[in-house]
This record gives sequence, C-alpha cells and structure tokens, in this order.
Amino acid sequence: MHRPVKLLSLFVAFACVLLAINFGLRSSMGFFMPPISAEFGYGREIFAFSLALQNLCWGLFQPIAGAIADRFGTFRALLGGAVAYALGLYVTANADSIWALHTGAGILVGMGIAGTGFGVVLPALARMVAPERRAFALGLGTAAGSAGQLLVIPVAQAFIASYGWQTALLLLAGGALAMLLLAGPFRNDASSTANSALDGPPQTLSEALKEARGHIHYWLLIAGFFVCGFQLAFITVHMPAFLTDNGFDASVAVTSLSLIGLFNIFGCLLFGSWSGRYSKKKLLGIIYALRAVAITLFMVAPLTTTSVYLFSIATGFLWLATVPPTSGLVAQMFGVRYMGTLYGIVFLNHQLGSFTGVWIGGYLYDETGTYNIVWWSAAVIALATALIHVVLDERPVARLQVQAGTA
Repeated sequence: MHRPVKLLSLFVAFACVLLAINFGLRSSMGFFMPPISAEFGYGREIFAFSLALQNLCWGLFQPIAGAIADRFGTFRALLGGAVAYALGLYVTANADSIWALHTGAGILVGMGIAGTGFGVVLPALARMVAPERRAFALGLGTAAGSAGQLLVIPVAQAFIASYGWQTALLLLAGGALAMLLLAGPFRNDASSTANSALDGPPQTLSEALKEARGHIHYWLLIAGFFVCGFQLAFITVHMPAFLTDNGFDASVAVTSLSLIGLFNIFGCLLFGSWSGRYSKKKLLGIIYALRAVAITLFMVAPLTTTSVYLFSIATGFLWLATVPPTSGLVAQMFGVRYMGTLYGIVFLNHQLGSFTGVWIGGYLYDETGTYNIVWWSAAVIALATALIHVVLDERPVARLQVQAGTA
C-alpha cells in the first residue's frame, strides 16, 4: 500500500524530523557525564553505566516496540516512546541517587529511544514507499538522525553552559514531548495484517521468528551490528572526555561530534542510494574495513585538533552508513511484513554492543586511566566484521524466492 505523492512527502518529512529529535537528544547525553559526575562525586563509571544501561534497554525494548508497530501500528509505539523519553530526562534532572540516574537516563530514556527511533520509523518508511525507492528512503531517514546530532548537540551544550545540567535536561525533556506532535501522520500506518499482500501468503509472527532463527546469515548480520553498536556508542559517550583528558577545550568535542553528525548525513544518503544499486553485504564490508583503518590512523598519528577533526569527518561518513544496508538486508531477506520485529532483534544486538562499548570504556578508564585498549579493540573487531560480510548470503529466503519464481 503506497501513498499519494503529497501525502507520502508529508509522512517522510515528519518521520525525518522525529528521527532528528530522537537521535539528537540521545547523542547529547555524553556531555552530561562530567557535570553529573562532579555534582555527586562519582567516578565516570557510574554515569557511563547509566548510559550503557540506556543502550541495553533501548535494544531490549526495540523488538517489543517493533512488534507493537507491526501489530497495532506505528502511532501507538511512538506515543508510548515519546512519553517514556520525556519522563526519563525529567527523572534524570531530579535524580538524587545512583539508582535514580540508572532509572531515568538508563531504563526510561532507553525505552523512549526504542519507541521513537530507527527500529519503529524505518520499517514504517519501508512499508510506505515502493520497493525501488526503499533504499533511498531508509538512507534519508537515517541521514535525518544525523542532522539531529548536528543540530541538537550544540544546543544541549549551550543549555548546560547557560543554565546548568539539570535545567538543560528539563529543556530537552520538552523537546522529547514535541515528538508527540510528530506522531500524527503515523496514525494510519497500516499494521502487518493490512499489509499481508506485500510478502505473499500469510505468515504468523512465530513463523517469521522461526524462519529467521534458522537462517545462519541472519545471525551473521546480527554479529556485524553488535560491532557497529560497540564502536558508535563508545565514541558518542567517551569522545568528549577523551578529548578533555588530552587537553582539548570542550568546544573541540562539540565540533568533533557535530562534524560526525554533518558528514554522517552525506554517508547515509550515499550508502542509502548505493544500497539500492549494489550488493548490500559488500557495502557493509567496505564500511567496517574503512572504520578499522580510520581508528588505526587516529591512534598512531599525533593527536592534534586537525587529526581530531579529520577522524571525525571520516568516522561521520561511516557512522550510520551501516543502517540503510543493514535494515535493507532484513527487508530483502525476509520481506517487510515483520520488518519491525526482525530488525528490532538485529538492533537489540547492536545495543548489546553499545552497552559493552559504553560500560567497558568507563570501566577500563577507571582501571587504567586511558581509553587506548578500547580504541584498539574497536579497530580489530571492525576488521573481523568486514570479513564476516564476505561470506554473508544476502539472497531472499526460499519462501520469497518461490513467490518471485527465482528458486
């Protein structure tokens, strides 16, 4: 079921703004680590664990949010996610204990991100556009998240500097509530039942899960996205502190993450477009190999403002470039009917990687006083992931091949 052009354009625009807010708010959380840690006298491991828990809960609730969107429509998933997001930021702003931080910044914000992010919105985009435009739509939605990082991070940092971290979080909570206004166009987003003609004969959710569980290449895709989450979350959360430790002003960290957001827009659009023309698994292999090269060069080169910005540009170009081909592979291999659920499971493992990267970054820093071990680990596993995608089979499952007459 595809919408008229004008209605589809409005739908895509609202989806992009929603993703920009979702991703921008999340990307700013690393800047709250120094003031919150100083306020309560905690080591970095405490708030790092809150953010690691956020990434874990994001992943744990993503398949649930995707299943709700698949079964009951995207609108309901978005409403619950926006409320949880805003509540989590509010609880964090008023936290008076470690467990309050973990509940607000960790559990509630993680739930909110799951209900309003890529795992819910991208499958809705995939359902709404024609197959030949799907890759570009997924790239456009992913690029919008990057634009949010570019726009929200400087604002969040300015809020912290001007009003303090507590008021800054309350202002960001207001931004999260704004997502409620953007959920309207999703009210008529059809559930999987209404879209049953998209993927041939009816298939139940349990049958879809069984089919994916028995597909070895689905597990390879999952393994690759674990590594993606490890790298991205570690850099997002710990890059500001890493640069401060090395004598850089906070403005360098702001510029660094803003450059990542800026060039991620180009990377998402380019790889999104290429995902519709070239092998998705080969594109993923190239992305992970280039990440390994970028991290290695960053570690061996002298650390200067120029090297930080060059690394940020290269990393930004490859940042979320994995999302269009990865989400596209889920749709290509299994169809779009239960894409929210199946991509949610893939994304859960992305967030397990994020949890590992964020938490172990704080833990090893407190133990060794340096992030070097984590940086080098990120380079090694990126190279291993590039090799995994060499053997991944991206062909549709047999059910879809029979339907298409290509088996």
